Amino acid sequence: MSLDKEINQSLNVLKKGGLILYPTDTVWGIGCDATNPDAIKKVYALKKRDDSKALICMVNDFRMLGHYVEEVPEVAYDILKNTQKPTTIIYDNPIRIASNLVANDNTLAIRVVRHRFCQELIKKLKRPLVSTSANISGQPTPKSFKEIHADIINGVDYVVKLEKEKVTTKPSSIIKLSNNGLVNIIRK
Repeated sequence: MSLDKEINQSLNVLKKGGLILYPTDTVWGIGCDATNPDAIKKVYALKKRDDSKALICMVNDFRMLGHYVEEVPEVAYDILKNTQKPTTIIYDNPIRIASNLVANDNTLAIRVVRHRFCQELIKKLKRPLVSTSANISGQPTPKSFKEIHADIINGVDYVVKLEKEKVTTKPSSIIKLSNNGLVNIIRK
């Protein structure tokens, strides 16, 4: 399968409110349109995850990041430009996003993704993409496609046919940046 074909297949599913299973810059993810509350409900149901536990979403560049966060702290750009590993930052006051994706403290975890498939897909979708590990809540995060439980594979509307041999051991780092200047490392 070609990259363009996989992007177009995924795009069709996402635009209809469906779920995809796809490779990312970290682990395999379950994804949906981050502005579609019904699709987000499906992700929580598939993962059997309490909806009080927030999900991560991805954007393709700094411009898109600024469109979905009221105020991006300057230090965020410094962190993202200088980090070598995938880094998710939790921001205060997300905007233009499905309300059931926003945490109870009015924050949202967003990663500016550096992965060609994800970047191109998000660019064409023109919206952030939910990215949560492809596992049932409480179960270990799969390190490769072959470790993903059948319930997850069967529970999505489309499985991307790329990078199925890739093995990844680490999810992204997570840093919480508050508008008041506080920096908190959640996951290294």
